[in-house]
Amino acid sequence: MINIDLSRRRALTTAAGVTAAAGLTGVGLGAVPAAAAPAAAPKPLKDDDLKEALRRFEARRRRTLTGRPSANGWEMHKAVDADSELATCPVPGTGLSVVVRTGDVETVLVHVVRRFHYEVDTLGLPGEPAPLQGWTAPSKVRDSGLPQSAQASGTAVVVRPGSFPPGVRGGFTRAQELVIRDIVADTEGVVRWGGDDRRPYEGLFYVAVAPGDPKLARVAEGLRAAHERPGAGAGVLVDATEPSRRRRAARHQ
Repeated sequence: MINIDLSRRRALTTAAGVTAAAGLTGVGLGAVPAAAAPAAAPKPLKDDDLKEALRRFEARRRRTLTGRPSANGWEMHKAVDADSELATCPVPGTGLSVVVRTGDVETVLVHVVRRFHYEVDTLGLPGEPAPLQGWTAPSKVRDSGLPQSAQASGTAVVVRPGSFPPGVRGGFTRAQELVIRDIVADTEGVVRWGGDDRRPYEGLFYVAVAPGDPKLARVAEGLRAAHERPGAGAGVLVDATEPSRRRRAARHQ
């Protein structure tokens, strides 16, 4: 009797084990490890879309980029077109436009031009030739080590080009200089005035931080937010002679 019960128990245990093993195999847990399976041969790349995108990218680089930086570290552009990071950007409130690098660079430079127009001297008077200049071709850059080479990378603007010869001071009154430095202080030094350089260029305003500097993005975002608030942003007259504003401006000379 005992022998019969033991035999039946062993049979039941064996059957249960076989059933469990079959269940594990069904869900993949009892299968042969993947590492033991023969590796499939790699398939050759046949993504024509990717190849075409790479081809267009390289063609764009050859057509628009130089591979050489301007003095502030931004790459100079040979051309401005639909594939370029440079574009003709409007300067709201002035009726003018200027070719600069789009995005955060555009935000800070357009802010500078707008405040200059409202508070320093009106740009674009009737009959005035070329009141504003942004991008210039790298072929016109005589020395890539000079700040004005930033025009070729779309990171600089010149107000009234030809009216403020490089190397010459005195194009603005003392009161105008105070406002110009107050404008630059709005950008926390992200934009520099060429009139404060050792070799002055008083019509020049250029980005003074390198590509990828987080300060540029932070300042640009602050300027965009200010333009949305009543009583703030370009077009709101301020007293640039107020002591706290003068101290702020002095920190960015």
